[in-house]
Amino acid sequence: MAFPLSLLLHQNGCRWLLAGTAACLLNACAAPWQAVQPGASQSALLAKLGPPPESYALPDGNTRLLWPTRPNGETTTAAVLDPSGTVLSLAQVLTAQNFYQARMDVWTLHDVQIRFGLPEQTAYFPLSRLTAWTYRYQDGYWYKLYSFYFDDSGVLRTTQDMPDPLHDPSAFVP
Repeated sequence: MAFPLSLLLHQNGCRWLLAGTAACLLNACAAPWQAVQPGASQSALLAKLGPPPESYALPDGNTRLLWPTRPNGETTTAAVLDPSGTVLSLAQVLTAQNFYQARMDVWTLHDVQIRFGLPEQTAYFPLSRLTAWTYRYQDGYWYKLYSFYFDDSGVLRTTQDMPDPLHDPSAFVP
């Protein structure tokens, strides 16, 4: 039995459309920090992620570029580039593992900023004379907040890890 050409083209077109849609969905599911491999050029990185909202010179001469998902985002993609513009690393930095590396009485506001970018929220507590910088992140299935507390001289004194009320259904019970 012969099929009309338009039906065959339609069926083939649907197959290509489905294949293309699947490929697009797979690419969309790829996290930004998986878009470029170490060793890539700065121009390849910027072509994939666009210009970074934050950029910091590191003490070792490298540069850290950050792509946060504020407001209310739980990820910040960070790339470290060497002085020639080669990507040394690309990762999602808002993780419990990274937060837990904080060194009390050693890190400063600047140390936190170059690692994690500008905070989601800031607050000042006059009685304790501490400034809090808070970041949203996802720890497995849990949405959480991680806060760094700095004294008036900008030195890290303590941290706090807690559930994010933005994603806590019980927080909205009247």
